[in-house]
Amino acid sequence: MRDLVILGSTGSIGTQALDVVARNPGAFRVVGLAAGSDVGLLREQAQRFGVAHVAIADPRADMSGFTASVHQGPDAATEIAGLGVHTVLNGITGAVGLRPTLAALQAGSTLALANKESLIIGGEVVTAAAAPGQIVPVDSEHSAIAQCLRAGSSREVRRLILTASGGPFRGRSRADLEQVSVEQALAHPTWDMGPVVTINSASLMNKGLELIEAHLLFDMPLERITVVVHPQSIVHSMVEFVDGSTIAQASPPDMRLPIALGIGWPDRVPDAAPGCDWTTASQWDFFPLDDEAFPAVRLATEAARSGGVLPAVMNAANEVAVQGFRDQQLGFLGITRLVEQVMRDHTGLIAGNRVTLEDVLEADAWARRQARARLQED
Repeated sequence: MRDLVILGSTGSIGTQALDVVARNPGAFRVVGLAAGSDVGLLREQAQRFGVAHVAIADPRADMSGFTASVHQGPDAATEIAGLGVHTVLNGITGAVGLRPTLAALQAGSTLALANKESLIIGGEVVTAAAAPGQIVPVDSEHSAIAQCLRAGSSREVRRLILTASGGPFRGRSRADLEQVSVEQALAHPTWDMGPVVTINSASLMNKGLELIEAHLLFDMPLERITVVVHPQSIVHSMVEFVDGSTIAQASPPDMRLPIALGIGWPDRVPDAAPGCDWTTASQWDFFPLDDEAFPAVRLATEAARSGGVLPAVMNAANEVAVQGFRDQQLGFLGITRLVEQVMRDHTGLIAGNRVTLEDVLEADAWARRQARARLQED
């Protein structure tokens, strides 16, 4: 039986992970759960799975009635991430997941990583803290690549191919995107995700973040990573090998499969999610990325190529911009405009020097202040 800590247990990733656990009795034991503010659901989960530790980020939350050890406040998730269990699933959204990621790695746990932002902004801080194979990807695209890479050695890989659904606005021109609403941006055609990830998918910033994640996870040069649009979200990503073969991982869009593989790695969890229906005719389409309408991948490539703390600046500005869009402080196209402005504003790149955790956190805080200031100017 494998001991687990699940961070972000009340969110989309966390609730699906607990569904996988519940349907596989005897395979996993949930030791700790961490949530942001949803005490009611956290209490239900803690009681159902009999956990020893619960964590809540909200310092004002009423945590009375819990029989588990309670960790409360901004460092609560970090505390239980460092318990030293076999596997920590980091399903927290945003840069706040960085410290828990480092805590899990430093405690020697396998890190099932759904919180891509912590790797992207932490960069070499995170990769230096990780032993070989200690980070297992949970994003469907990177899980797919990890599976495809089993088909050959690293020297046989020509390129990685990340698939993107294209979100709800696939095929629209940049002019068409000027007036889209928050509700439209949240209406993803294939995936059921939290609001931040869903809006990031609509702007394709999520794909930009995933490009950086693939670059870091698989130590692959940026010029050997390609993004293609695949609306059906059945092929989750591919690896092209030097002989011309392309290996793809395919399954219906269900996050329980990569979650199950992440917490069970390197073994597969039986019946984690339904497979493809090969008895029904279907069509799989692939299209090139429209960089003009969706510049987020270009911005992410620029951030990764520049290195230093620029990925942290980009991510922080995007988190502020997405919230500004949700609050109707700026339009949909304003998200990437604001991100690019803040990236251009930043002059403190640490080129060629080792980036520290303090550098990352300082850049993150600066970018948030700068993005909020620019929001106020608009």
